[in-house]
Amino acid sequence: MWEAITANKRRSRVLLALMALLLVALGAAVGGSMTPRPQEGAAIGALVAAVIWLIMLVAAYYRGDLMVLASMGARRIEKQDAPRLWNVVEEMTLAAGLPSVPRVFVIDSDAVNAFAVGRTPEKGSVVVTSGLMRRLGRDELQGVVAHEIGHIVNLDIRFMTTAAVLVGSISLVSEIFLRGMVHGGSRGGRRRSSDGGGGRGQGQAVLLILALVLALLAPIFARLLYFACSRKREYLADASAARLTRYPAGLASALEKIARGGAKLQSKAKNLMVAPMFIVNPLQKMSVTGMFSSHPPTDKRIAVLRSMAGGAGYAEYESAYRGVTGAGKPCLGPRTLASETESVVVREPTPEPKAKQDAIERAREALDLVDGMAGLLFLKCMCGVRIKPPPDLKRKQIPCPRCGRMHDLSLATTLAANRARAAEGKEEPTAPEGEAEQVYRPQSHKGWESLACRCGNKVQLSPALQAEHIRCPRCQRTIKIES
Repeated sequence: MWEAITANKRRSRVLLALMALLLVALGAAVGGSMTPRPQEGAAIGALVAAVIWLIMLVAAYYRGDLMVLASMGARRIEKQDAPRLWNVVEEMTLAAGLPSVPRVFVIDSDAVNAFAVGRTPEKGSVVVTSGLMRRLGRDELQGVVAHEIGHIVNLDIRFMTTAAVLVGSISLVSEIFLRGMVHGGSRGGRRRSSDGGGGRGQGQAVLLILALVLALLAPIFARLLYFACSRKREYLADASAARLTRYPAGLASALEKIARGGAKLQSKAKNLMVAPMFIVNPLQKMSVTGMFSSHPPTDKRIAVLRSMAGGAGYAEYESAYRGVTGAGKPCLGPRTLASETESVVVREPTPEPKAKQDAIERAREALDLVDGMAGLLFLKCMCGVRIKPPPDLKRKQIPCPRCGRMHDLSLATTLAANRARAAEGKEEPTAPEGEAEQVYRPQSHKGWESLACRCGNKVQLSPALQAEHIRCPRCQRTIKIES
């Protein structure tokens, strides 16, 4: 993907420069139309717009991913929260050669969708919906995650994250000006008429018309620039996913499910700037193409992946892409194709368990994850029953509904708070100095037991344990084991 990465950097610079000029022009027109001296007002407006642009650019670069994640209500999870999803992310991270495993976030939504954000491959994040976890099998989930990992490897995440915030800032400035004109237009008109006429008044009127036109068209132009640079990226990410998984049919099947099951995220889909970042745009019809489409038609993407006969490498994807789309220009550059010295053989599909049982397990994992995000405390009894008491339960103990064994709930509030901290991506909790020692009395010495540390981590106790103290591997808190 050498050409893709180089092109991404070049297009990103051009796009950001064009957006900057667009915002400065809007600021100059607005400033010139709001003051009796159009030239001075235009200069001040342009300067203010440039300052706003610089502030938003720095914020987008360093905090853009957090802004996007917060706008979508994404919550960070750890490996123990969703082992199946986390293992797939780890596999694709190793296959792609990334320096570290991306952070994993989940959106509580029945929609089937995913996207990636971040500034660098070391700071990347993969975001999926709970509906995607529930409805996709392992190969399909692997294809979607590999697609998002492809965006991280190709440095798409830096451009998409930064552009999303900057396009939003242009829309915000335009909306503020238009609302100001609606609510203060008559007063401004009277002031301009009394300030003097002649050429000055005519120049101010021209700038006012220009400001209105720019305020209406600037967000549209910004989005067109944004969409134009994002369409080809989806094909490149699909090619990366096919190569990383060595199973193009997995991603194709996932895209088919997304197309059938719906990618819309209810009210969250109203976020126009984040929608193009998803693997399938929740605001765009699957077969739509043109200037106002951020993604190529989903049916063509599926056809390309289904047409990859004889291999899962870049050469096979390029051949399938040209055959399906009939495009004259190549999708992958010659340097990328030449870098693949060996053919990538399509692997066999992963043996799936019984369909009904697999669907139940996927639904249970997604439900447990959503319940955990809601702050519920998870307790597993020795008899196998899982108990989910609410964090605000006033009782100190709760019995198992099957065997009657009592479970301590005194740590429910602390566990819920620490889980919330982990979901927000904050630092790992540590045991405070001078804190009273935690004590645990085993229920039985005949089998494995799971105790909850005050930091929220679950510690497993072996039936052969002889030590009087153990240490939590997460917060290093010492826990006394009473006999």
